[in-house]
Amino acid sequence: QVQLVESGGGSVQAGESLTLSCAVSVNTDSLPCIAWFRQAPGKAREGVASIFPASNTRFYGHSVRDRFTISQDNAKTTVYLQMNRTKPEDTAMYYCASGDRRWCPAIIDYGMDNWGKGTLVTISS
Repeated sequence: QVQLVESGGGSVQAGESLTLSCAVSVNTDSLPCIAWFRQAPGKAREGVASIFPASNTRFYGHSVRDRFTISQDNAKTTVYLQMNRTKPEDTAMYYCASGDRRWCPAIIDYGMDNWGKGTLVTISS
């Protein structure tokens, strides 16, 4: 069972940056897909960004493209989500997940098998 642990959430002002981390219990190259999702109160879960770890191919949701960046460390143990030019609508619980690579390009939660417990991000205006 793959374990994922998110960290780095907090409260910042709109326009500021924040970096989330996802510590993975296995070598990330062994996983077909790792993704970030978010869920705001009263809203459906939304795919934010995903990566094929072995090839470093990355995908982004339309609402975060050009503002957020998904990356992984050289040790292949951590996946990051760099959040730039943040907006109040980015406020949500952010989750890291791993799963089937078929669902990676569209960042769909249906195909994710393993989930972290989440980290809360609050963006104030």
